Amino acid sequence: MKILLSNDDGYQAPGLGALAKALSDIAQVTVIAPSTNRSCASSSLTLRQPITVRTAANGMMHVDGTPGDCVHLAINGMLDFQPDMVVSGINAGSNLGDDVIYSGTVAAAIEGRFLGLPAIAVSLAGEGLDHEDHLKHYDTAARVTRQIIRNLDCSPLPKDTILNVNVPDVSWQRLEGIHATRCGARHQSQPIIPLSSAAEARQFQIGPAGDKADAGPGTDFYAIANNQVSVTPLQIDMTRYSRMPEIAHWVSAMDLS
Repeated sequence: MKILLSNDDGYQAPGLGALAKALSDIAQVTVIAPSTNRSCASSSLTLRQPITVRTAANGMMHVDGTPGDCVHLAINGMLDFQPDMVVSGINAGSNLGDDVIYSGTVAAAIEGRFLGLPAIAVSLAGEGLDHEDHLKHYDTAARVTRQIIRNLDCSPLPKDTILNVNVPDVSWQRLEGIHATRCGARHQSQPIIPLSSAAEARQFQIGPAGDKADAGPGTDFYAIANNQVSVTPLQIDMTRYSRMPEIAHWVSAMDLS
């Protein structure tokens, strides 16, 4: 199997190195990751300027762009082969609930949806972005990912499947199983933080993510809180089909004349 490995924390991130090492003896691993941390880049692509790709001493390729750029380049002609699967991670911090909208880790997996096997985003769920340096158990998340890929090899899923995997930041022995989950939800983000009050150029910093709102049994939040691996299938089609009849009736009353 040929695996394209990417992330949003940058090619020097410890999670990427741990994952590359764990998968290297079960697959041919090619790493293309951002040159710098591009967390929360979502599915953005660089369209208005050239994208430079460099190769580091360890063989990893890094891109002066987004996680989406990395995967897009790889599956649209930059490589002399077509990968079988995209694996993104291991992210430093969780990607739970509404986080998937903003996550560059998840976006890299989403960009790989055109390939013939499921794409996987993997995150190590610890104390959050302010505590990235305290995350310890990348080996646990790497081992979980390895097991998932082995299972996919024996029992494939549909090719349009995107798996968002969150692994608790605990030792392998402390894991309490692996569960299929749905995305939970957070409360509204915390207020922005003023940095400068100069009238001509005010500065702000985005506030922390909101606290858990929908975090009951069956959600990704609940699984992580109980030291369980969370595996959430994601889809690209964002159409809200249950509201189609209502919207059809609503627009039928509009007069565009």
